[in-house]
Amino acid sequence: MLLTGVSGVQAANVDSMRLWAAPDHARLVFDLTAATQANVFSLENPSRLVIDLDDSQLNTDVSTLPLEGSAIAAVRTGVRDGNGLRVVLELNREIEPRHFTLPPNDQYGHRLVVDLEYPGESAVENPIDPIEAMIRDQEMVAQRSAQAQLPEDDAAVPPAAPDQPPTEVQPAQPHPQRDIIIAIDAGHGGEDPGAIGPAGTREKDVVLEIARRLASDVNRTRGFKAVLIRDGDYYLGLRQRTQLAREQKADFFVSIHADAFTSPRPQGSSVYALSQRGATSETAQWLADSENRSDLIGGVDGSLSLRDKDQVLRGVLLDLTMTATLNDSLSIGGQVLEQLGRVNRLHKSRVEQAGFMVLKSPDIPSLLIEVGFISNPDEERRLRDPVHQQGLSTAIFSGLRDHFQRNPPPASLLAWQRDHQRSPTGDEYRIQSGDTLSSIAVRHGVPVNQLKQANDLNGDVIRVGQVLRIPSS
Repeated sequence: MLLTGVSGVQAANVDSMRLWAAPDHARLVFDLTAATQANVFSLENPSRLVIDLDDSQLNTDVSTLPLEGSAIAAVRTGVRDGNGLRVVLELNREIEPRHFTLPPNDQYGHRLVVDLEYPGESAVENPIDPIEAMIRDQEMVAQRSAQAQLPEDDAAVPPAAPDQPPTEVQPAQPHPQRDIIIAIDAGHGGEDPGAIGPAGTREKDVVLEIARRLASDVNRTRGFKAVLIRDGDYYLGLRQRTQLAREQKADFFVSIHADAFTSPRPQGSSVYALSQRGATSETAQWLADSENRSDLIGGVDGSLSLRDKDQVLRGVLLDLTMTATLNDSLSIGGQVLEQLGRVNRLHKSRVEQAGFMVLKSPDIPSLLIEVGFISNPDEERRLRDPVHQQGLSTAIFSGLRDHFQRNPPPASLLAWQRDHQRSPTGDEYRIQSGDTLSSIAVRHGVPVNQLKQANDLNGDVIRVGQVLRIPSS
């Protein structure tokens, strides 16, 4: 089966081949001295993928490719038609191949990229349980369908007449006590090393170590669960990272990066939230541009401007949901910044705002954290230090945990714990569509003011799915 042909007639050498294995795909990159024509096709019995390069020679040892964890069992090469190169990948699982070429950039020369995608596989290790996903979907639907009940005059609701049968009390269903999911994104990866320090430290390696430590902190804490967007040395597109967080029903998305500048002097940590109107400083704008350009390294067509917003995204950004999400992001960012300031110098004393692509999730509060300047020699050394890495991850999680302990999602374990600490005795009632505080109070035979006091309610606004403590009469 012939897939495509890529134009190019100049003779080329394959100087190196690089392979990265991800949970849902493997990526094989050919580093070429010139553009060349490539044909990629599949063969069956046994399953193989054949890559033919016209007018090309192999100048690298394919036996050094790290095949473990990929769909490739073995690699064979040979000469084709006297002046061409044939590379045969022996496969151990079903794949859907695709390939494309990339022109030279500031890091690499000409490249042929071959992706082996695994049908039906998730890019995230241990994806969310379907039952937990259903609970989260029901919670979201309930919140959106009845964001708030209209305030009403409690005196206008007549009490039940004595000769009428009592209203049936609907007990609350068991509280889901679900985990709060934190999506942790280690920036860059694979063929995109990110910034490189004076001593050769690669950003992609440092941030993955910090992300893994942060995930361990999250998973050790009851009521929280971590989802690592990238848990290995492979590349994911910027849009794919936020999409994965959404698929995993994340309550919060945090992207970990290490800063860099043309001068070795800047140092310190920074925290960024999305700005709908662009960056708040020239430095923030420069950083937004450099991070967003990594999509070009990852294989997006070079003619695509990452500054554009498609029609759907433009519409969503105008939705009030984005305003609420951004407010949450700024609030959480302030708490994270405060904690980071206890373990590291701060480059900026407030939460910055910039147009990072990974922050453009309209329904998930998101932050991008630059843990330090890898371009600063002293900070580069600290970023390699496991003790400092742990200090940074602990600080980040401390800020996240403080926020969610104060503002837990209604169906979460933290919300259940908070409600039971307030009122360890008494009944519970889960609010249904059409309920009001007055009708709930009448149904359970308690005064409205007492119901408000037991649940720390300042007004009459309640949400579908919210669990109320019913005080003893």
